[in-house]
Amino acid sequence: MISEKLQKILARAGYGSRRELERWITEGRVTINGKIATIGDRASTDDTILVDGKSPRLLSQQRVRVILYNKSEGEVCTRSDPEGRKTVFDHLPNIKGERWIAVGRLDIGTSGLLLFTNNGDLANKLMHPSSEIGREYLARVHGLVDDDMLKRLREGVLLDDGLAKFSDIVVGERIGTNGWYTVALLGGRNREVRRLWESQNVEVNRLKRVRFGPIFLPSYVRKGQWLELDETPLSDLLASVKMFVSKKNKGIPLGEKEKRERQVKRLRSGGKR
Repeated sequence: MISEKLQKILARAGYGSRRELERWITEGRVTINGKIATIGDRASTDDTILVDGKSPRLLSQQRVRVILYNKSEGEVCTRSDPEGRKTVFDHLPNIKGERWIAVGRLDIGTSGLLLFTNNGDLANKLMHPSSEIGREYLARVHGLVDDDMLKRLREGVLLDDGLAKFSDIVVGERIGTNGWYTVALLGGRNREVRRLWESQNVEVNRLKRVRFGPIFLPSYVRKGQWLELDETPLSDLLASVKMFVSKKNKGIPLGEKEKRERQVKRLRSGGKR
């Protein structure tokens, strides 16, 4: 059996980021075959790994699950908020023995598509800059936008954290001083869409993410609603980061097809769960 770094195994099981897990190992919370683990230890799924005395569900035992969620403006992307604001996790379904991991974030003023998974390795791959996952947004921009500005935004603008650009811009309807634009970019640095437009002295006053990689936000999923990916979109998402799982781990398992169809019908009729 091939061994891997301990924190990688635990991250893939959905326990948290590798940095957080390194801290847990340093604190003596993780054991391998009865011995307290140390940074640098390697293990395989044949080893007995315990976190706080409990056995994690490893990838070989885990069905990879992904849900999409339509975030509302005003919600934050943390599990709890000291200011008492609503969080995206308030609306997610319970997942027995595991936890949902957010694939990236949207700022409080941005709405639209967020992905969550129970698999830490998948979340890390989707968020890593080297994966160059495309994102697409619908933006309402206040101010004068001309062809020269659009050319600059396509060719690249130097921001505080490096060169950034839109891989595509589609011009939409203009109402008064506001214009609608569908923009796409690879990766997703903090507030990158807003900062690109602001570099041209215009303001984004509405922003909604409508695509993440191969996953689009369905029109029938309303704000505050979620939908679990079935086998085909899940496989497409995994393939986008060159990650594959066995058939027994794919998407909605056999026997839940009717449940999936009922869920879609509820969403289309406006139900939240």
